[in-house]
Amino acid sequence: MLPLLRTASQRFSSMAATEGPYVAGTLSAAFVTCPNQTVAREIARAVVEKRLAACVNIVPQITSIYEWKGKVEEDSEVLLMIKTRSSRVSALADFVRSVHPYEVAEVIAVPIQEGNPPYLKWVAENVPPE
Repeated sequence: MLPLLRTASQRFSSMAATEGPYVAGTLSAAFVTCPNQTVAREIARAVVEKRLAACVNIVPQITSIYEWKGKVEEDSEVLLMIKTRSSRVSALADFVRSVHPYEVAEVIAVPIQEGNPPYLKWVAENVPPE
């Protein structure tokens, strides 16, 4: 095994042994679409500052096609990928609705089943439980 891989493997083994297993579903990835980069940055920064999220990735230039009020629409949007505790999704959705410019803001969340244990631990440490 290459020295770098051997070191990483040893470090991972020792970390996994001391952190305990991740309980599937205790963290979630939430998704919010925004009309532009400015709104996306404002919401992303606010949810991290309010500790409703540990991290928000901003994905620019997505195209959304959807039905709205009987008409098929196509818009350019920005996607937020938000990592949080599952127990905080409701508070996250409430906050997003309170500041979002859309009449109906998209806030959906899916539970995280598995992931990199140190990253999942970091998310949990940065988003306090309810």
